[in-house]
This record gives sequence, structure tokens and C-alpha cells, in this order.
Amino acid sequence: MIRISEKTLKDLELDKVLVHVAELCVTDYGKSKALQITPHESKELLMTSLQHVNEYKSSYLNDARIPNHGFDSINKEIQLLNIENTFLEASNLKKLVSISVTCNDLLHFFKSNRELYPFLYQTSTEIPFTKEIILCFDAVIDKFGEVKDNASAVLLQLRKRINIIQGKLNGSFGKDLTHYNSLGYLDEIKESVVDNRRVLAVKSMYRRKVKGAIMGNSKTGSIVYIEPETTLQFSRELSNLKYEEREEVVKILKLLTNKLRPFIELLQEYQEYLSDIDIVAAKSKYANQLNAVLPKITDSRELSLKDAYHPLLYLSNIEKGEKTFPQTISLDQNNRIIVISGPNAGGKSITLKTIGLLQVMLQSGILIPVHEYSRMCLFDVILTDIGDNQSIENHLSTYSYRLKNMNYFLRKCNDKTLFLIDEFGTGSDPELGGALAEAFLEVFYERESFGIITTHYANLKMLANELPNMTNANMLFDSRTLLPLFKLHLGEAGSSFTFEVAQKNGIPYSLINKAKKKVERGKIRFDKSIANLQKERSKLQKTTSSLKTKEQKAEAQKEKLEKINDRIQRKLESYQELYDANQRMIYLGQKVNDLSEKYFNNKRKRELINEFLKIVEVENSKRKKQSVKERKIKKTKEQKVVKEVTEKVKVIREKKKEEKKKEEKIIQNKPKVTLKVGDRVRMIDGKSVGTIDTIEKEKAIVNYGIFTTNVTLDQLEFVERSKK
Repeated sequence: MIRISEKTLKDLELDKVLVHVAELCVTDYGKSKALQITPHESKELLMTSLQHVNEYKSSYLNDARIPNHGFDSINKEIQLLNIENTFLEASNLKKLVSISVTCNDLLHFFKSNRELYPFLYQTSTEIPFTKEIILCFDAVIDKFGEVKDNASAVLLQLRKRINIIQGKLNGSFGKDLTHYNSLGYLDEIKESVVDNRRVLAVKSMYRRKVKGAIMGNSKTGSIVYIEPETTLQFSRELSNLKYEEREEVVKILKLLTNKLRPFIELLQEYQEYLSDIDIVAAKSKYANQLNAVLPKITDSRELSLKDAYHPLLYLSNIEKGEKTFPQTISLDQNNRIIVISGPNAGGKSITLKTIGLLQVMLQSGILIPVHEYSRMCLFDVILTDIGDNQSIENHLSTYSYRLKNMNYFLRKCNDKTLFLIDEFGTGSDPELGGALAEAFLEVFYERESFGIITTHYANLKMLANELPNMTNANMLFDSRTLLPLFKLHLGEAGSSFTFEVAQKNGIPYSLINKAKKKVERGKIRFDKSIANLQKERSKLQKTTSSLKTKEQKAEAQKEKLEKINDRIQRKLESYQELYDANQRMIYLGQKVNDLSEKYFNNKRKRELINEFLKIVEVENSKRKKQSVKERKIKKTKEQKVVKEVTEKVKVIREKKKEEKKKEEKIIQNKPKVTLKVGDRVRMIDGKSVGTIDTIEKEKAIVNYGIFTTNVTLDQLEFVERSKK
């Protein structure tokens, strides 16, 4: 039987997690139930609860999405159903039918998708499926929530008469309205409604000239509302008919309510089932926010958390845009207790709370933000001593309260217990309090309990070093800046960095030196050794990180070079094939040329044909016989190669065009030189340089030495001016 105390749940702040879950519920009843969630008392119920959430979470990725489960609470309706001779109005009855329809939809869905949601389906089989409530309602109430005309013969007759009288009343009122309006007795608004009756808006000066009953007047008194005398009779008759109609409707609703009374327990069951589904949906939404998963739950005693986040801190940091540091920690039979030490503000307490909160969340059926390869067992008892331990109500000091708490731990601790103690042993004389804390820890160790404690006491660090199934751990710090790295390192105790932190915060060195003299030399040496070890560990970690980065870069460079090498190799092979093919063509061409020359000399056709056939047969003997399919593949490959080459040629041409355009732009942007006789010039896009002999009418004769040419000046490009 799993039992976890309210104090533990409060210490680990499960209530704050439940507030987040409740906010994600869509029903009021679901929200109130979500706030009451506690750890499950049996493993079977817990596993079912976790699988429900895991299946619902997976539905977001499936095509078969789970239908809507929202509903309005029916607690008031059920209370009325439990009282004899009461009846429900149509709107209340509609809520009962709505919850029945929603529940039936879910039951049918899980039955149709039992392979996708086996655990949700299994739970749904415990809920009865019936359409009787829906059929009873539909026979009497229409889709607008009104009692149908044909719900009874009497009601049908009454409503027919009401419609007739209403028609007569409207007709009579219309005549009076037209008559009095033509006489100018009515105000601009002409008519209004008072006590659900149509009345004429008569100007107060003419109120005696309009026959009828005065029903009221306007605030200013300028208008008097009068119901015409001719419609009064119809109004009275209509009121009587409506009274009779209401009596008949009440009678019908009473009959319908009595038909639904046997379903009280089923309706309560529906409400509980839908509210449970609402909580499952809220838990799955919360899991999505946290990127939470269901870790492997083992029967063996093991707690191995990889990349574990504190859920409340994680969500808070997301809102602030800050980074959250995950923790990795492991407890098993060979490492049952971990003693975390080190300076304050390094993350010891938050690590402790993370482990505790994730454990109670899991045992409450909530998925947790850890790596999917994490492994966890279940604990019957979780004991905590975290936070402010002063009991004002019982007039106890911090230390007295802690001793009372430790006494409770001694009564409850066994091999199925997880204990979490923050700042173990504090509150009394360090030596005496430390000795008592050591004695408590030895008892917990002998009872094979699992636990994590944080401490500054050297004797507890020594004990963890001596006992085989207990381990020291520390929160890593930057050796240079003394800032926390928020990473837990197992295997070494942590220095408190007392004097280093004091020096960093500006405490005079003389005062620190004086304090050092007051402490035993051995203790200072021990603390200094631990501090040095931590500094070395920090350096090693930085070196490892740097080496890993370099290794990754080298690997990336290696892959890049291998790709280039492969590309060059493929090009070489294709060039070799092209060279071989060309050589073969040259050889064949030479043979054909020899044959044609021989035929030219002797004119022997038969000999020519025989020689030519021999050449063809020799070439065909070198070829492999290919099937149609192979020929097609070869042809496709050749076409692909041609296409690739064509595309490359296109790219090269495009590049050349772009380069040409750039050159033209450069030429255009160059300052134009007025050409003179004797200047050395060349044609645009030409290479040969000549000298201008004469210039006439925008044309020049250019002398190239061997020849001269007549060209227009705009086709010439200036090279250099002649030296005089």
C-alpha cells in the first residue's frame, strides 16, 4: 500500500503542479477534481492512469483524434431528481441528454479504436452504453429545447387555439393602430410592449379619445401606453390559454422527469467518467508543455533520471526566456544514498526537490520531463525535510522540529522508502549536531532506504566516502569566477568554498586569515583538497568540451574531403570512358578510311563489303548482348548524363553572359576619352591595337601596320595616347 503524507506533497510543491493541470481542464467539475489529485495507493491503478495520459498524448499525432469531452455540471439536476414530485425544466433536461450524448460518443469512439487506445478502451467498457435517455428526451423536446406540439393531444389543441387567438389579436390591434394613427393621436413610435402585451403609444393630450386600458406612461409623461378595448377580450382569452398551456407543459415535463429518475446513478457515472477524461486530457496538455514522457517503470529498486527538469522552474524560465539546467542522477542497490555538498546557491536544494517532485508526480499519474531512457521504481513512503522547519504553532525551534521529524523518519524508514533531507544536521552545535546526523544516516543506511541529502558537514562527507553503498556528490562551480554551473557530479564531495567566496565578496584578507587560524589545520587542508579537486574537475571538463568540439570539426572536414574525393574520382572515370570511346572511334574511322582508299584504287565491291562486315563482326563480338530493359536503362543513363552536361553548359554560359554584362557595365561606367589622331586604340571586344591616322565625320582610319580599316568612333576603345 502506497501512502505519501500531505507534508511531503506540500514540501515538494505538488499543489502548484496541480494548479497548472486544473487550469488546463475544460470543465468546472474536472478542475475541482484535478486539485484533489494524490499519489495512487496501488501500482495497478497508477499504471492504468499513466497509460491513459500516454495514450491521450499520442492522440495528438494520430488521425483518429479523441472526440470532445466537455459538459456542464449536472449536480443540481441530480439533487432535484432525488427529490420526489419535482420536475426539471427543458433546459435542465437538455444538460442531462447532452452529457449522455457526449459519453456515448466517447464510448463508441474507444470501441472503434481499441487497437490505438487499449487502456482508455478498457476503462470505457466499465461504463454502460444506452440511448434510452436520448430517445425519451427526443420524443418530447425539440432541438431548440422547447416541448414539442405533439407531446400530448391536449397541448396540440391548446397551441392551435393560441395561434388562432394570437392572429385575431394582431389583426384587431393592426386596425386600431391604423385608425388612431390616421387621426394623429399616436406618437412617432406608434406602438410598444408592456407586460408582454402590444400597446398603442398615445400622445397624452389624446388619451381620453382612445378607448382601452391604460398600461403605463413614458418617463416624461408625454406618452400614455393604452391597450385598445377591442383587443382586451382577445388578450384575456390568450392569457387563459397560455396558463393552460403551461400547466400541460409541466405535466409533460413531470412525466419525462419520472422516466429519467431510474438513470440517476448512470448519469452520475457519466459525469464522473467525463470529468476523469477531462483530467487525463489536462495531464496530456501539461505533458506537452513540459515535453514530458513516461519513463520505464521497473520492479527492481532503481531510480535513474536522465536530463530531469524541475517542472515549475522549467515553465517559469520559459516565460522569462531563461535557460533551465537538467540534472542526471542515479540510485540503485549499489548506490542507495547520495550526499550532496558544496557552496550555497549552487543548486543542491533544487536538485533535491526535482527528484522528489518528479517521483510524486509520476506516482500521481502525471508524465514527467525526463529523457525517455530514464528508469524509475515506485516507493511506498516518501519522507521529506525541506525548507523552513520552524513550527510556530507548536512553539518548537528549528532544531527541535527537525529532531521530531527525524523521529518520524525512524518509525517509517524501510527498504521501500525514499528520504530527501535538505541541510541535514543543521540547527545545533556543528560537532554535536553533525554526530547525531551521522548516527541517523547510519540507521537509514542499515535499513536499506534510498535517499538524497544535502549538507556542509565534513563527517557526513567522510561517512559517504567510507560506506560502500553511499556516494558523495557535488554541484560543479567555475573555478575562476566561482559561479555555479548547475551540474551534479557524482563521486566527489564538494567544498563549501567558504574563504574563497568571502574573498570574492570583498571581505578583507587579514580577517579571512585570522578566521583560518581559528580552524583546525587538518580541516582546512581537507576542504582545500576538495576545492582543488573540484577546480581540476572543472578544468578537465572544459578541456574535454574543447576536444569534443575539435573532434566534431575534424569529422566534418573529413566528410567534406571524402565527398570532394568521390566527386573527382567520378569525373576521372567519366573522362577515361570518354577518352576510350574517342580512341575507338578514331580507330574505326581509320579502318573505314583505309577501306575507302583501297576501293578507290581497285573498285572491288565484294571485297569492300567483306572487309567492312569483318570489321562490324569484330566490333559486335566486343559488345555484350543486352535485353530491352538493359538497353532502356543504358539509354536513360546516357540521357541523364547528356542532361547533366547540358545543364552544366547552360550554367557556364549563364555565368559567361553575366561576366560579359559586368564587363560592359564597367566599360560603360568608364569615363569616355575624346579620341585624337595618333591615339592607340582597339575595337571593342577586339585584341589588336592600332593607331588612328585620320578622323572625319565621327569615323576614323585605324592603321594596324599590315592593313588599315575605316570604323566609327563609338566602336573604338582608347588604349593609350601617343607620346610626342
